[in-house]
Amino acid sequence: MKTKKSSSSKAASLPDRGKAMNGAEILVACLEREGVDVIFAYPGGASMPIHQALTKTKKIRTVLPRHEQGGVFAAEGYARATGKAGVCMATSGPGATNLVTGIADAFMDSIPMVAITGQVPQEMIGRGAFQETDFFGMTLPIVKHSYLVWDINEIPRIVKEAFHIAQSGRPGPVLIDIPKNIQNQTAQPIFPKTVNLRGYSTDQKADDVALHELLGLIKQAKAPMIYCGGGVITGGASAEMLEFAERTQIPVATTLMGIGCFPESHPLSLKWLGMHGTVYANNAVNEADLLLAIGVRFDDRVTGKVEKFCEHGTIVHIDIDNSEINKNKSVRLPILSDLKYALGRLNKMLDQAGAKRASKNFTKFPDWYRQIAKWKAAHPLSFKDTEDAIQPQYVIQLLHKMTKGDAIITTGVGQHQMWAGQFYDFEKPRTFITSAGLGAMGFGYPAAMGVKVAFPNKQVVDIDGDGSFLMNVQELATAHIEGIAAKAIVLNNQHLGMVVQWEDRFHGGNRGHTFLGDPKDLERVYPDYVDICKGFGVTCERVVHKKDLPAAMKRMLDSKEVYVLDVMVPYTEHVLPMIPSGRTYKDIITE
Repeated sequence: MKTKKSSSSKAASLPDRGKAMNGAEILVACLEREGVDVIFAYPGGASMPIHQALTKTKKIRTVLPRHEQGGVFAAEGYARATGKAGVCMATSGPGATNLVTGIADAFMDSIPMVAITGQVPQEMIGRGAFQETDFFGMTLPIVKHSYLVWDINEIPRIVKEAFHIAQSGRPGPVLIDIPKNIQNQTAQPIFPKTVNLRGYSTDQKADDVALHELLGLIKQAKAPMIYCGGGVITGGASAEMLEFAERTQIPVATTLMGIGCFPESHPLSLKWLGMHGTVYANNAVNEADLLLAIGVRFDDRVTGKVEKFCEHGTIVHIDIDNSEINKNKSVRLPILSDLKYALGRLNKMLDQAGAKRASKNFTKFPDWYRQIAKWKAAHPLSFKDTEDAIQPQYVIQLLHKMTKGDAIITTGVGQHQMWAGQFYDFEKPRTFITSAGLGAMGFGYPAAMGVKVAFPNKQVVDIDGDGSFLMNVQELATAHIEGIAAKAIVLNNQHLGMVVQWEDRFHGGNRGHTFLGDPKDLERVYPDYVDICKGFGVTCERVVHKKDLPAAMKRMLDSKEVYVLDVMVPYTEHVLPMIPSGRTYKDIITE
């Protein structure tokens, strides 16, 4: 029996031999074997053979974006919402270079993605051929790994490795650059079933000694805090995070990337911290005597003046990427581990020690809870509402109420992004989709398309600003033609709102090219999104008065097609609270 089982196991791992086909067809067959169901791809001369091969597959949907950047952001939206690698493709030269911002965005936020680019024929590489760029070299600092395919027979191995690398360990983007002549060559592919990369290990498991030391620190603490981030979501550890917090009864603050990894309605939640995070989250993290940093990278938008961040507290850092530990902030106890494993193991240890789960009536740190309650009472998230003018925060609160918090929200980058994080309460991971580390404007609507493709039966709404939305407005054509019913709410203040806020705070209100309207006709809304959307075959409503918003929002949410709400809001409104760049939580601006 043992021999049979061993033989069966060995046979299962043997590679498959396919029929003879060209390089482009081999690539598509490899994508099918990796479970790819959609690719966002814009054709061109150096990628035409792959597009021809894609027309023959019944397993992969090809979505044609109207700009390569729209395609890469859509692939990111798909990946952020599903946890699977998003796939995008462009031709060589300018097609490829239009992917750079999205690849960098995925790298900064640890998003699994495989970007495929056509390349000029091998004999033309390095000769300045038409539409040639050294895309392999150009993207080296912003990818987890990259390949320039030099042999048709290597395509199956490369694709298998690319998806493994993109999705394992700390996720990230992987590039596959394929010369056109290799796409046209013919070979009989051999498809590997396993990946063996020497020196690449993702099996990081925390040592029990370190975990016991962490639990010992918790026993000694009087004012502990959990500060957790996107690593909890990418590691699939949200359930373990909730259990750990309830067993230890330690309050939780997330990063912007970590929004949704811990339910914000939970009594232990302090929402999120950082430049525009809650006052009470910033106070608690900085005044904690023990800070458990889980799946975070001590980003400057969180820490402010990094040497003053949690200055007097003991810091424990759990992360799967050793390069992040002690990079920005020196810590007392570093723990290198997969987060799901580490938190799961901690929960078992706590259970064995008799620490029961509690969802309310917390008793372990009474003085600390009282102090946090005082901060919450003194500095709640709030805004001054108005009778007729529409405040942006009100729009988001209304959206939360009307969707019952059950939508997947994407955002562009700017004030609207911060308000979305503040005033839409998130209960589940992968429901707040935003460009955090890179802060790439134009991200919101293409990302919403990618999310909607992944979850066609979910309500997907892009909360955007007029400046950010305009950067990839052409993707409305994609959504309309492809039947991707992603919605958009544009908080339109006719300005680059976040830059205006900094001008008001730090430059005496002097405008440095931040007005987006028509200076010759200030009464006119410019650009006119209603007319623009009409040209794309998309319904758009402009809402000016508060009384008209609920009905308009209901029409948008009830629509089975693409729908845009152009909501006029005052440009004078600021995102508060705010910690000025490079300052500390004690310098926070609240009014």
